[in-house]
Amino acid sequence: MAPIPKMMKAVQIEKTGGVEVLQYKDCPVPSPKDDEVLIKNEYLGVNYIDTYFRTGLYPNPKPMILGREGSGSIAALGAAVPASLAFANGDEVVYLGTSAYAEYTACPVGKVLKIPKGVSSSDACAALLQGLTALTLVEEAHKVQSGDWILVLAATGGVGGWLCQILKAKGAKTIGTVGSESKVDIAKEQGANVVVIDQPGQGDVLKTVKDCTNGQGVAAVFDGVGRDTFERSLECVARKGTVASFGNASGAVEPFLISKLSAKNAKVVRPTLFNYVSTREEFEHYSEALWAMMIDKKFNVRIHDIYPLKGVAKAHTDIESRKTMGKLLLKP
Repeated sequence: MAPIPKMMKAVQIEKTGGVEVLQYKDCPVPSPKDDEVLIKNEYLGVNYIDTYFRTGLYPNPKPMILGREGSGSIAALGAAVPASLAFANGDEVVYLGTSAYAEYTACPVGKVLKIPKGVSSSDACAALLQGLTALTLVEEAHKVQSGDWILVLAATGGVGGWLCQILKAKGAKTIGTVGSESKVDIAKEQGANVVVIDQPGQGDVLKTVKDCTNGQGVAAVFDGVGRDTFERSLECVARKGTVASFGNASGAVEPFLISKLSAKNAKVVRPTLFNYVSTREEFEHYSEALWAMMIDKKFNVRIHDIYPLKGVAKAHTDIESRKTMGKLLLKP
């Protein structure tokens, strides 16, 4: 392998704000700690959580290199990386970590996986965070059963597309919301049984839920939109159902009276992926299930676009527009 340079290009923020705070600049290449590996990045995932750190919705010390996932090859191993993991320099890997918007990232070895045969580096990066989010939502946030009616908001988004495919495979019936007519067929291709255009004058989500479920409501709502849809999600859920609020695309959910849940004995959960894959065993369990879906069941990995790392501002603008379909990637 080529020698590791001392400096690299990275995207760093020193203050919170709009896309103007994203700085494409020279930064030192990190040295891996004993339990880390240094990865030369090939692809980097863009996720809504990156915009939360950029805007300050999620506070974090500054300066900060953004990014939570990537794929590439191992450039160096920390001194205490377990031999049982069988990692070697040059291995093609994918990871969940921090400081991914860079040419090189040091990542704890417990959150690094070899990319299996049959999966490309770009697909592995595009699938990991959003695919695992969808898998853990349907297995742990609400254990979906065959025959359940489920409401998925933003059904053609990164997580929404995965949810529709997984729910179809589990035998559930999915109502998906989209933002425009152009996304209806895509949502159906991904597995949604019923699609609603969630725009004033174009579709009534609550009426559609009641019509499909004989007035009972859905067993679960998977809501990554947040503030603008949370109250409606509570209306859509059935007695003893679950609202899984896992994102803030429209802003953070406002505080609410917990007594509101008693009308239906409903449950509200606010999960994050990282607490479902905290251990190596959990991470490997769900990742192996994800690879099987991609390789054996031919699940679709939809990539919206691949942007150069220096074009990160355009990627953030696009994802915040809520007009994209599928995964946004960066290439250093």
